[in-house]
Amino acid sequence: MHINAAAIFGISFGVAAIATPAVRWVAIKREWVAHPKEDRWHKTPTALMGGIAIFAAICLSLLLVVDFKSIVQNAYKTGIPKTIPSVGASIFLGAAFLFGIGLYDDLRNIKPHSKLIAQILAASMVVFLGFHLNWFTSLTLDTLATLFWIVGITNAFNLIDNMDGLCAGVGMVVTAGLAVLYRPLASEPFQVALVLSGAMAGFLIYNFNPAKIFMGDCGSLVIGFSIGVLTLYYCELPTSAPLDKYVVPVLLLIVPILDTTLVTLIRLLSGRKASTGGRDHTSHRLVLMGFSERKAVLFLYGVGSMAAFAAVFVDRSDRLTTPAVIIPVLVALVLMGVYLSQLRVYPEKEFSVLRDRSFTPILLELTYKRHLLLVLLDFILVAFSYYLSYRLRFEGEAFGYYFKVFLRSLPAVIACKMMVFLWMGIYRGFWGFISTNDVALYLRASALGTLVSVATVTFIYRFNEFSKGIFIIDWLLTTGLLLGTRGYFRLFMEIQSRKTLSGDTVVIYGAGRAGELLLREILNNKHLSVNPIGFIDDDILKTGKKIQGFPILGTLEDLENIHSKNRINGILVSFNDKDAKGTAALQAAELFCRNKGLFLRRFKIELQEVILEPGNNGF
Repeated sequence: MHINAAAIFGISFGVAAIATPAVRWVAIKREWVAHPKEDRWHKTPTALMGGIAIFAAICLSLLLVVDFKSIVQNAYKTGIPKTIPSVGASIFLGAAFLFGIGLYDDLRNIKPHSKLIAQILAASMVVFLGFHLNWFTSLTLDTLATLFWIVGITNAFNLIDNMDGLCAGVGMVVTAGLAVLYRPLASEPFQVALVLSGAMAGFLIYNFNPAKIFMGDCGSLVIGFSIGVLTLYYCELPTSAPLDKYVVPVLLLIVPILDTTLVTLIRLLSGRKASTGGRDHTSHRLVLMGFSERKAVLFLYGVGSMAAFAAVFVDRSDRLTTPAVIIPVLVALVLMGVYLSQLRVYPEKEFSVLRDRSFTPILLELTYKRHLLLVLLDFILVAFSYYLSYRLRFEGEAFGYYFKVFLRSLPAVIACKMMVFLWMGIYRGFWGFISTNDVALYLRASALGTLVSVATVTFIYRFNEFSKGIFIIDWLLTTGLLLGTRGYFRLFMEIQSRKTLSGDTVVIYGAGRAGELLLREILNNKHLSVNPIGFIDDDILKTGKKIQGFPILGTLEDLENIHSKNRINGILVSFNDKDAKGTAALQAAELFCRNKGLFLRRFKIELQEVILEPGNNGF
């Protein structure tokens, strides 16, 4: 039956949008409700079984587009099928089975290993019908990888169902990306992608924060399985380039893959069971950084959309261009994962397993000082910068010719730059404390690394077939990436510090160097329990300007108006009162605080001399 794309999406969306409130009404009547728990995120009782509406929308819509004949034909063939089976029929059968398992789990609770066996059975059915990842030449290895992929993606979506709107929203983004990919290639997979996207969009109306209903396992298992199988179709297409078969599915599913990997590794390293629930997912860590629940979910939507856009670009581009997109996206996501993994979530020691003395110093170095990881990151950045220089400098056939020159000289360039970086000492600092001195060091290290690379290439190859412009572009890119990756951690630390400020609302009196130092101490020391809204200063010319993003609100005369608007709890004085002017200002601030019932605190930095007794070395 031929139905246009808008109608397919509309039918699926409409069924989900109508069925969800009906399911919610039944769930409340029958007390199918999720109550708040310590290891769960929601704070109020919320209806369950939203997955019934999602499954109904998917199945009813798939009946209009599915070809069941190919399923029957492939089931009786021996060997590898010559034709790709119906992806819609495969999803229909497997999703129906997992929906039943998930529904029973929501109602009665089944053990995790029983649920895993059910997922393996559904995945085995898909492989039996003819789907494979086609990542390996060995059929045995590829079959195992396909089973692992389907089961892994199914569980990944089950795991990200931990915050309002996250699972359905991320699934909608992924299926929208698949719809874009499949539109020019085949009709049925394109239609199936629209069906899935419409069902999740209709459910998301009631599931986005604040959620009126949760999908439960009967929804998340269906979504994860359906998307896992739908991505397999891309790997079956003969038009896909070898690299695309690996990269495109991973990019599309980068959010659930990143979350599952991060949570599993940290739980295992912390001595926890990977299957045990908790508030340690990517979304929870974003909230810990200071994001609201909505903004954390929307941020992950954005990450998923960016990765989906990259996947489409990879599919549409030639194999020599795709690394220009793949490497930056993966590096950015790895950096995000590394940063989020450092946030303290558990009340006890986070990496208790790593503190065992049986682990090597190298592992401890990787976990705590992270210099080894930084070296590996720079290795990737140096190689990527050199590649991108050739990509920007040459086009078409010229790039194909000079690509051989790039491959021949790449080891020498990497070796030269990494040795210069080590010799210059760029791995002696800390990631989150980059300063102007560090910036100057990176500029010198990058410039010297480029000069040594040019000298080495000249010595080995007499600079034949090389372009001077390549090394200029390479220097600019390397410098920018070095500073960008270091600044990334500094930026995230500052964002977290600002967003997580809590305590008494205060203004800082004195917008000078001492005021800036006080602001830095507040941002870095949460034990002070103060939340500055800005500065006041006697110099009226400073009003309206900012210090580290905090505004200078006015002078002492404006304090009455500032207090009435913001209801401040106190004033922090950052200047000294050694002169008459400072004494008068301090007395005026004291009088204001006394009249308004506010506290007044002074900030001082001083070195105190400790008088040691003879023979006492201070220890």
